[in-house]
Parts: sequence; structure tokens; C-alpha cells
Amino acid sequence: MKREVSKLNIDGKILEYSMCGKGIPILMFHGGHSNCYEELGYSDLLRQGFSLITPSRPGYGVTSKEISESLLTASKFYAKLLDCLNIKKVHLLAVSAGGPSGISFAAHFPERTLSLTLQSAVTKEWLTKKDKEYKAAQILFNPSVEKVTWKFISYMNNCFPIFTFKRFIPSFSKLSPHDVMTKINKEDIEELCRMNNRYRSGCGFLIDILQATELSSNTLNSITCPTLIMHSKNDGAVSLEHAYFAKNEIEQSELCLLDSWGHLIWIGDISTETTEKVASFLLKNNPTLSLDKLD
Repeated sequence: MKREVSKLNIDGKILEYSMCGKGIPILMFHGGHSNCYEELGYSDLLRQGFSLITPSRPGYGVTSKEISESLLTASKFYAKLLDCLNIKKVHLLAVSAGGPSGISFAAHFPERTLSLTLQSAVTKEWLTKKDKEYKAAQILFNPSVEKVTWKFISYMNNCFPIFTFKRFIPSFSKLSPHDVMTKINKEDIEELCRMNNRYRSGCGFLIDILQATELSSNTLNSITCPTLIMHSKNDGAVSLEHAYFAKNEIEQSELCLLDSWGHLIWIGDISTETTEKVASFLLKNNPTLSLDKLD
């Protein structure tokens, strides 16, 4: 995948971002442990004629962690990125732990938002101190340790791909390993390996956990753009409660429940169908067939 990676210096803080494709612009908010080099679901959207703008969110890649002072602060930086690119309005696509970023931008910058798509997204308080996942994250993805964590995952991933994937299934899916494997093929396992090999947490994942607590009904109530909420019925990482919460709180929203194997809806037997639904929604809510640029 051909992409251009750049850094924007705003008031002494760095915002790293990538751009790929030519066409209708989508501002992409990647999920946890990722950055502007994300690839999941990108190829299909590029083939559909979209351009993808992906900032590394605060604490990921080389983006300054100070941008995470609040979701609103980060949203202002994303708006300045669009100013720099001379783009007036975009579609938003927010994934998993990137959900709060997309929700915040749509709520605070309605004049710059054509639509919002939430995929497997966090939409309210997520991991709390009482959750074992929270406690594990504080250890495994602490900035001083996460590099070692991901090196170990990559080693296991490359040497024993199927074995490693099966060990991670409970983190992603409510289905049994046997049922998941009926929805996954060899190419999907290879895609998962590439995903794990490029992932790093930096300071970003612990920031994600904190920022999810900033979301409220008032924030979601403020969203006025058409919103598509996509969530797997079998998601084991972000519960369906998040999808239902968003549907109840966002007035112009539609809920699309998927019969995919789990959290990573861009991989597996219905991944193409998922992208087609997104493309149809975006085109339906796009006022032009070209970039909507600043006057």
C-alpha cells in the first residue's frame, strides 16, 4: 500500500499522519496499539475510491502525548490538520479504542463532519480498575514494558501463527476457537500476523483507557451527522453495550450488527461485505463526488 507519512508541528507539538488514495476523504481514527501505518480495511476502501487520512493518535507513533490533555484538545489538533490539508469536510471512521476520538470530533466540529462510522468502537467508559483487563494493560502495555511485550507477541506470532491466534481468540471473540476457525482462512491468519508485527502501544493505550472516561451522554447527544454503528455480535473485546449505547444516544444513527467472528471485523468471512456497507453509507451521505475543499 502506497502512503505518504508526514509530521505537522502545531505549537511545538507533533502530529504524525499518513495519507493514501485519491478521492472522497475519510479521517481515520485507528484502534488501540496502532498508528498512522494502520492497514486493516484500508485496501478495500481505497479500491472503492476513497482517500484515507490517518493521524497517529496521542501517544502513538511520534505524535506528542501532550495532545491528549483532553478529547477536545486532540480534536482541535485534528481540525488544524484538516486546515493544513485545505480540506473543509470529511467523513469520520473510528475504530475500537479510536471511538472516543471520532465521537469527540463529530460532537465538537459538526461543521466539518459529513458522517461518522463507528466500527467495533468504544463509546463510553471502557476498562475500569475492577477489570482484570485493566490491571493486565497497566503492566503489559506500560510504556516501559510494551516494547518487550510486542517483541514476544511477534516472536510467537511468526513462529507459531495458528497456535498464537488461538490463544488470543478469547480476547477478541465470544465464540469457541473451533467456531472461529470456521470463519478464518490462511490469508486471514497471515493478515493477523502482519498486524501484530507492526503494533506498538507507546503511551497511547493507557491514554485510550483514560480518555474513554470523558465520554458522556451529552457528548453523543451533540452529534448531528448521520452515523453508522457497526459491531460484531460476537465481539469479545468491546461489548455490544457500547454499540447499543451509541444507538440510543445519537439521534441520526443506524445500527448494523454483524455475524462476524469477533472484534476484528475487517478480517474473516464477511470482511468484504462489511466494507461494501461502509462504502454505501459514505457515498449516500456525501454531497459531492470529489474533495470538499476550503474556499
